[in-house]
Amino acid sequence: MTIDQFRSTLRHQPFQPFVIHTADGRSFRVDHSDFVAHSPGGRSVVVFRGDDSHSVLDLLLITELEVPAPDGNEAA
Repeated sequence: MTIDQFRSTLRHQPFQPFVIHTADGRSFRVDHSDFVAHSPGGRSVVVFRGDDSHSVLDLLLITELEVPAPDGNEAA
């Protein structure tokens, strides 16, 4: 997982919701690009949830970006 892959997924037009998976087994759903802040240095990401809570993630510990197919089926 690279910083460029993350940026590309986040900036995809039209935006497609995705799930961030981390090395410790946690997952974070991103329903809109407005719910993610990417640090200028590129290594940290803040993911905001609907209840205004948030998590700060180290991009180097993200193991997968899961992007479901547009019709709602899981990607193969």
